[in-house]
Amino acid sequence: MKCLAKLCLTLGLLAVGPVQAADVISASAPEPAPASGWTFSVTPYFWAAGLSGQTAAFGSPTIDVDASFSDIFDNLDFAAMAIAEARNGPYSIFGDLIYTKLSASSDTPLGILADSAEVEASTFAGLVGAGYSVLDGPSGRLDIVGGVRVWSVDTDISFSGGGLGGQTFSDGATWVDGLVGVRGNFAFTPQFYAMGWALIGAGQADLDWDVAAGIGYHFHDRYSATLGYRALGVDYSDDGFLFDVVQQGPIMGLTIRF
Repeated sequence: MKCLAKLCLTLGLLAVGPVQAADVISASAPEPAPASGWTFSVTPYFWAAGLSGQTAAFGSPTIDVDASFSDIFDNLDFAAMAIAEARNGPYSIFGDLIYTKLSASSDTPLGILADSAEVEASTFAGLVGAGYSVLDGPSGRLDIVGGVRVWSVDTDISFSGGGLGGQTFSDGATWVDGLVGVRGNFAFTPQFYAMGWALIGAGQADLDWDVAAGIGYHFHDRYSATLGYRALGVDYSDDGFLFDVVQQGPIMGLTIRF
């Protein structure tokens, strides 16, 4: 039973993965100088988030998850996170794409049905949105934003040995949520600025929210670095599949403008 509990906990951890990241670090960074026409930016970033909440898949009972970033990192196979933004005066269009893949294996109890099991989980979260500046001055701006976020969570469990040897079972879900909110920045000096955002919405999920705040530094006309803290939550359930988690932790990004 102890091994089975360990396997269930691993399944719950992998089902939620370190998803989605900062919904507009680049868009929240004030530009060093005014620009006319369209400007563009790309921001690769890293989010050291822990996880808490509940998850369920394969018709199993609900699993409580409380994992630190180091717990997740130990099972991480691959992660890619990046933001792109286009801005023209008060108008902006932005996108945030996140993909993670995790895996873990564990011996099964008694080895009757199987000797061991391997769990693989992939999570995709993609946000596309647009904004309009309601306040815009030399020290910063405040944007009203709206967008659509697509989630896709897939989990596979494969068994080796025993009666289930060679069998693979899959479960997952894909859903879409609409979000609205604000994002903004304020420049303390030509180099240092504060930034943040707050988004909330729903759709196929009962609730989808995202908040962050941080400090940025312009070290070149085209480059700036941001360090902050972000928390994101989503509550989705359908036909025995549950994904009700909160992720939070420090986030840092490098913005490149062109």
